[in-house]
Amino acid sequence: MPAASRRLRPLQLHARLTHSSPSSDTTHFGFQNVPRHKKEDMVKSVFSSVASSYDVMNDAMSLGVHRLWKHDFVSTLNPGASGPSKCIDLAGGTGDIALRILDHAREKHYDRETTVDIVDLNPDMLKEGQKRFKQTMYHNTPQVAFHLANAQALPPAQFPSNNYDLYTIAFGIRNCTDIPAVLREAHRVLKPGGTFACLEFSRVDNSLLSTLYDSYSFSIIPLMGSIIAADRDSYQYLVESIRRFPSQPDFSEMIREAGFTTGAPREGKGGAWRNLWGGVAAIHAGVKL
Repeated sequence: MPAASRRLRPLQLHARLTHSSPSSDTTHFGFQNVPRHKKEDMVKSVFSSVASSYDVMNDAMSLGVHRLWKHDFVSTLNPGASGPSKCIDLAGGTGDIALRILDHAREKHYDRETTVDIVDLNPDMLKEGQKRFKQTMYHNTPQVAFHLANAQALPPAQFPSNNYDLYTIAFGIRNCTDIPAVLREAHRVLKPGGTFACLEFSRVDNSLLSTLYDSYSFSIIPLMGSIIAADRDSYQYLVESIRRFPSQPDFSEMIREAGFTTGAPREGKGGAWRNLWGGVAAIHAGVKL
């Protein structure tokens, strides 16, 4: 674990730290500002540390609710409804979203031709996904492939422009050093008419719920990390990274700046995003015209 991640922050620092801004040469790593060129390796270290316990911790931290969110996310996208889709899932190491995409296409639309390229920056997370897929009917089929690559700069030879129908990223974009670069790459690799979809922790819109959520996040989740994964620091970072992520309106504007068309800049039906559990998480979507 990098030295910069070995720290515990009291809850009362949250309000002040979430409003501090990095310089052009630095970026956020949780509540710390760190040199931009170091963040990628620091994030890799965090996810190498948590890879083997990642899914167990997700269940423990969310009491299983993350499964409902992911089901909602994939069901809303409805892969396979218009015929076989070529999909790419970024930060998808453990294969959770990809498996849901393939299962949905097969179970709802009798589609065994939809494909998913799973892309992750971390080889340890990809190994966990490969283990998972060995237990499925999709193992050793053309429907799934694993790739080690950076979402900010996908190699064009491997990931050509105008190539995918659907781009998904779930609970991963907040860990990227350059979010606008990720969005630009998403726009590049999608076909005209293709959909960008992001599921990410976000800003709670109710003051009482926000207070309870903060207390749970900063007190209980790092403790769970210590007990279940023997790694408090990594889960402290993950909690802090959520608070650093842009608000729903700000992130939806970033999506539009990358060239996507979205719904109206508001929450709900016809809006650019949809809150889950009052904004604990949110689904954002955009279309490449």
